[in-house]
Amino acid sequence: MLKAVILIGGPQKGTRFRPLSFEVPKPLFPVAGVPMIQHHIEACAQVPGMQEILLIGFYQPDEPLTRFLEAAQQEFNLPIRYLQEFAPLGTGGGLYHFRDQILAGGPEAFFVLNADVCSDFPLSAMLDVHRHQPHPFLLLGTTANRTQSLNYGCIVENPQTHEVLHYVEKPSTFVSDIINCGIYLFSPEALKPLRDVFQRNQQDGQLCLPLGEDSSGLWPGAGTIRLEQDVFSALAGQGQIYVHLTDGIWSQIKSAGSALYASRLYLSQYQLTHPERLAKHTPGGPRIRGNVYIHPTAKVAPSAVLGPNVSIGEGVTIGEGVRLRESIILHGATLQEHTCVLHSIVGWGSTVGRWARVEGTPNDPNPNDPRAHMDSESLFKDGKLLPAITILGCRVRIPAEVLILNSIVLPHKELSRSFTNQIIL
Repeated sequence: MLKAVILIGGPQKGTRFRPLSFEVPKPLFPVAGVPMIQHHIEACAQVPGMQEILLIGFYQPDEPLTRFLEAAQQEFNLPIRYLQEFAPLGTGGGLYHFRDQILAGGPEAFFVLNADVCSDFPLSAMLDVHRHQPHPFLLLGTTANRTQSLNYGCIVENPQTHEVLHYVEKPSTFVSDIINCGIYLFSPEALKPLRDVFQRNQQDGQLCLPLGEDSSGLWPGAGTIRLEQDVFSALAGQGQIYVHLTDGIWSQIKSAGSALYASRLYLSQYQLTHPERLAKHTPGGPRIRGNVYIHPTAKVAPSAVLGPNVSIGEGVTIGEGVRLRESIILHGATLQEHTCVLHSIVGWGSTVGRWARVEGTPNDPNPNDPRAHMDSESLFKDGKLLPAITILGCRVRIPAEVLILNSIVLPHKELSRSFTNQIIL
């Protein structure tokens, strides 16, 4: 019996995803046509012996999240539950807090997946490794170039046994080109080190209480546990943590730009996993170039040219002569005749007028470096907005014949002129 836990975090971790995270929780943002965490759930559901999927985070269980969980349970025929933290507990605190729910039924092991990663999720391969040689912690790793490795958790392994000998989270100098993918397979024994961290936090918290204050209760900060710093770094080299390397697709989804890149990766993956999701060029239909997802309810004019790497959401209207490339068009948006949208995300219910142009600048990994990954750099430098993809928030109205270039437009704005490299409040 197996279980899976998906760590979805909470609102305060979606700041780089604004203004898109104003409308839906970041884990529900559509990437390649489906909510971000549906890719995780699909991968978990395909593992033989999977009995339950748990989502842990501190989002309020609102209507969109509840509706998604109900639909996912029916589609995948698996119990899928959301466990809400009482406060942000870090990457490991929720696992310890909900340990009884995770271990209920006696699973032999459980997967732990961060919601903000894009991957082909080689979970079956990880399970084979674990069953061949069980250990408390198995981490999925991949390679990065020397510069970018500093932005991730770095793993030093024994190349013969794949034991993790050293682990450093975002080091200041080069440590290793093997990085942590945020996808794990834990045995039930993995919760014991989390208990040790919790007890140590509790003791440290009580020592910090003012003299004479009642210390009989639990210190609120004791439940915050960081898997990477508190567990992996501490246990590395003790024969408990191992790494499984993958050369498959992988990227973090920290910003809107990285969501657009993840959409490209998943659309490409659909060639193997979900060819039915990819639009086909048909007589009398729009011209399809490369990988394109079109929701069945979308209305697309036959003279439109779409792709490559385009995702069109529910109820979208695409007018005559529209050109779309490397973009995500969200639920209910309207692109009027002869608009051009490149390297952009058009928000829910937004309208782009005739002959308007919405364009961004991609920040893709270096195509000449096979180990390069998507950068999640700051949007600003010296107080100026850096060139990046263009984002139109919810219900934005772009008039006819204007240019919006490398800009972010906050929700409910009705523009009257062109903008370049600006945040439009």
